[in-house]
Amino acid sequence: MRLLLLGGATFLGRAVIDAALAAGHEVTLFNRGQTGAELYPELERLRGDRDGDLGALRGRSWDAVVDTSGYVPRVVGDSARLLADSVAQYVFVSSISVYASFAMRVDESAPVATLEEPASEDVETGYGALKALCEQVVEDVFSGRATYVRAGLIVGPHDPTGRFTYWPHRIARGGDVLVPAPLDRAVQLVDVRDLGAWVVRCATEQIAGTFNATGSTTMRAVVESCIRVTGAAVNPVEVDPAFLVEQGVEEWMELPLWIDDSKPGWRHFMEVEASAAALAGLSFRPLDETVSATLEHAAPVEGVGLTPEREAELLGSVPAGD
Repeated sequence: MRLLLLGGATFLGRAVIDAALAAGHEVTLFNRGQTGAELYPELERLRGDRDGDLGALRGRSWDAVVDTSGYVPRVVGDSARLLADSVAQYVFVSSISVYASFAMRVDESAPVATLEEPASEDVETGYGALKALCEQVVEDVFSGRATYVRAGLIVGPHDPTGRFTYWPHRIARGGDVLVPAPLDRAVQLVDVRDLGAWVVRCATEQIAGTFNATGSTTMRAVVESCIRVTGAAVNPVEVDPAFLVEQGVEEWMELPLWIDDSKPGWRHFMEVEASAAALAGLSFRPLDETVSATLEHAAPVEGVGLTPEREAELLGSVPAGD
């Protein structure tokens, strides 16, 4: 298979390339050359810009395209229309953030978010709604020959976000570790290598449709896996989420893997129905493998996760009985 990757060769793009090369496929990269330029020097590289500079793609053909860098429907539409007769399958990496609400457990048929300002291209404020519109513009062009990968939290080696990475590195330090209660609450994530391999499979086998691509575990399983892999002496201290809210702890980024589910629209954010992707071949490696690779190949990110000082302050302020 000849595969075109729209996006940089870092994190998910890197995992897609690795999986494609391992399967014997040819890979062409199209990006601005600003990230990961030192990786894969043997691959064909086409330079350009998704927003207005697609000339390098003209007059070429591939068996499939994987789009990991589409955020704005106008831009994605330009790529889709240009490639309409040049590729057989379009795999678009979307997000579970497309859904309008998580008040109930959602599957792929749930309503998607919409923009308050229809012409907005502000990805920061309209990320989910824009991803949903990107899916639609691809479908307008590639109806019946497109895959929409609504990814959950992507984790593992080379993760630049620090969101999952916080936990293995924090637990490796040992001691009292603040963990939002209850330990058995649902957590969803997918190892980037598993997702990359499945994306390539979707491209190769022309698996069309919309799929929530994430795996289910618990916070307890994450903590216990980190303890096993690091061998650290750890005392997980469960802290009532109401206390965290009261103390102004920023969910998701200051305390990764935690969402304040007292907000009705987010109650089931970590309980997305994802069986369709599993039936279509998405598989999940043991969590210990993800934790180990994260420790080795992903560094903590400044500003993500509780600082030691903030964690100690919070643990020292927890009401008796919590």
